[in-house]
Amino acid sequence: MEIGRRVAEARAELGITQNQLAASIGIDRTVLAKIESGTRRVAAVELVAIARELRRRVEWFVDEAPPALTSYRNAQPGVAVQVIDTEMDSLVRDAEFVSAHCPDVVGGQPEPVDHPTTMEDAENLAASTRRLFGLEPDQPLHDISGLAAGVGLLVFAMDLGEGADAGTVLLRRGGVALINGHWRVGRRRLAAAHELGHYLVADQFSLDWRVTSAPETRDIEARLDRFARALLLPRDDLRERWAAWLRTSDETWRDAAVRAASHYGTDMATLARRLLDLDLVENHRAEDIRRVHTKQADIVEKNLVVRDELAPLAMPRPYEQAVLKLYRREVITAERALGLLRGSFDRSSLPDLPPAPEAEIWKMTS
Repeated sequence: MEIGRRVAEARAELGITQNQLAASIGIDRTVLAKIESGTRRVAAVELVAIARELRRRVEWFVDEAPPALTSYRNAQPGVAVQVIDTEMDSLVRDAEFVSAHCPDVVGGQPEPVDHPTTMEDAENLAASTRRLFGLEPDQPLHDISGLAAGVGLLVFAMDLGEGADAGTVLLRRGGVALINGHWRVGRRRLAAAHELGHYLVADQFSLDWRVTSAPETRDIEARLDRFARALLLPRDDLRERWAAWLRTSDETWRDAAVRAASHYGTDMATLARRLLDLDLVENHRAEDIRRVHTKQADIVEKNLVVRDELAPLAMPRPYEQAVLKLYRREVITAERALGLLRGSFDRSSLPDLPPAPEAEIWKMTS
């Protein structure tokens, strides 16, 4: 009955009728109806075909969901139909499997800190997080995925279309964050910084949209947004650099904004909001900055560095290394390794395995 329920759920999420699914796998609709109601067993071959058509892995139908996912779904009623939930489900299962066989995939997880209750608390949390990462006060925060992995948060990026910016689920040890790679790099980095905030305060689960209904949730999200901006655009350093850029001869406030966005790796909307946080611009100037687009001429003339961090598909390097380690140890097959790596490798890209000793071959074939 549980398998049947999951077949029906996955079919409904894709908007496929019983007739359509039954026809695609070559069975009668009444047979599929009995499978979904739990009154008929599903054969392994049928389940493989169903999984293929519904774009799920077979274990999704037969394995019990990790406790983290159960809690996540219970706290997010109505979210299961969103694409982010499907991907998060798969990521959490994969991360739990990999970390169970290769515990060092998750770095040292810091003790949870209190939720920031004021904007100044959010600023202080950002400053302490930068120190945790070993960053100098004037050092831009790049490679946020690598730094987050060092404190136990595995950050993935996938193109999820126009939906949630990101989500986070805590694991038994560490956590998984999924960033919507559909958006531009600045917004992706802001979302990753925001999810890091959820992780540091040990929120069991989060799903971040641009509009949130509950007032108390809006307050928490606003403070974590402030944390994210302060993490990416440190207060004292931005004040000093902004003044210096404005003093540069033959340049304007637009040039200063282009330099700042490139230096810190943010989008213009985030930069404008941060400048308002610090009373460095008036509201009308912030609106002007939000409308700025960095041109190719800016990149060449100002010798800017172009980064595309968290471009989909992006996976944390420790996770990729752990999957390859499991493959080398022959804990997992090539097919399983390629599945865990989500198509970012092909079979020829996997490491070569040493041939089995002759004695072992005889043992297996005798």
